[in-house]
Amino acid sequence: MKKKYFGTDGIRGTVNIGNINGEKFFKFGLAAGTYFKNLRKKKQVTIIAKDTRLSGYTLEPALVSGLASAGMHIFTLGPLPTNGLAMLTKKMKANLGIMITASHNPFQDNGLKLFGPDGMKLSDKIEKKIENLIDTKTTNHLSEPKLLGRVKRLEDGNDKYIKILKNNFPSDFSLKGMRIVLDCANGAGYKSAPKILSELGAKVFSIGVKPNGLNINYNCGSTFPEILRKYVKKFKADLGISLDGDADRVIMCDEKAKIIDGDQIIAMIAKRWKRKKILKGGVIGTLMSNYGLENFFAAEKINFKRSKVGDRYVKEMMRKHNYNLGGEQSGHIILGKFATTGDGLLVALEVLFALRKGKLASETFKVYKSVPQKLLNIKVKDKNIINSSKCKKAIKTANNLINNKGRLLVRPSGTEPKVRIMCESFDVKLINKCLTIVKKTIC
Repeated sequence: MKKKYFGTDGIRGTVNIGNINGEKFFKFGLAAGTYFKNLRKKKQVTIIAKDTRLSGYTLEPALVSGLASAGMHIFTLGPLPTNGLAMLTKKMKANLGIMITASHNPFQDNGLKLFGPDGMKLSDKIEKKIENLIDTKTTNHLSEPKLLGRVKRLEDGNDKYIKILKNNFPSDFSLKGMRIVLDCANGAGYKSAPKILSELGAKVFSIGVKPNGLNINYNCGSTFPEILRKYVKKFKADLGISLDGDADRVIMCDEKAKIIDGDQIIAMIAKRWKRKKILKGGVIGTLMSNYGLENFFAAEKINFKRSKVGDRYVKEMMRKHNYNLGGEQSGHIILGKFATTGDGLLVALEVLFALRKGKLASETFKVYKSVPQKLLNIKVKDKNIINSSKCKKAIKTANNLINNKGRLLVRPSGTEPKVRIMCESFDVKLINKCLTIVKKTIC
């Protein structure tokens, strides 16, 4: 099902280029509002949150105008993590939740993530139906003047979110005595993350908590974990936690300043949940999940399946197979026992709950041996280049070389104009050779 506007994780792109501008956001709002209004012939409710990008000030009013023009009532929440928006969409019994964000992308990008009344990201089928409305005549969907929606700002979104998170753990959960470095990427989690960790008793050393609209994800956050290592060493912390721009990802760092990626976090939680008899069904990873993780689950007799890349596809497969844990190496991790989408702060709390009795992060995360993996992100004008005969031939040659010695994956990014090439093997020279073979046909 080919879509025009939506990618693997909503709509995303550079502001004022292509589809990310006020005019289009009005149409996105009008189309989404019209679709949900048509499900039931009465006014509906949408809640909107955003990250800290400067462009949010121009895109949010346009989106609100479109929704209100369709007859939607709107509550705006301001900066709030993506899963906070998903949780509140469900709790407030809204018909639609919209997060204005470009996640881990730089400040000049922005976009949308849409959630249904169950707190789940919309299916491809519903996104396609909304797309069909976007390009139709605007006047076909405008409400009568007396049926226009109303707009109200809610200032307590972060407090509501924190309360929901705390309710997932015992009332005596305490982080007293723990030293934590927290990097909020100057993004959506800059208010809620430091607040909840401090309220639980931790000594928090916060970085990336001074957003100015332009510094989101800039040399900080889960895509730049080196700064986390630096401050864990400096403050002799027990754990480092790094979120991305909309706080749905988390990468960590142990007390020895070793980076802990999403696969390692998933392995630790799966092992713990199995022991506690919390794990349900098994674990969903993606095509990018480390081969060492797959071997670990086989040894532990934990069911493991791979989905397409993107946490929405992880969640869909979790739902299909009735699993309650899944995620990606990038740090998108879904704790199905508590949430419907990735939540970096929730995952961090689950890890901290396991560490709360003085356990060392370095020992807790010593779970499996990763297979060396290298990833290239190549910026391209046309992602379909991977379907050219030249590129297909190179991929076949590389696959023949890596056969039974590792794994090669070539795919278009669902969120950026890039082709991603991943190769893994214990033979590092072989990895480099395979990557070079494919890269030559793309660059």
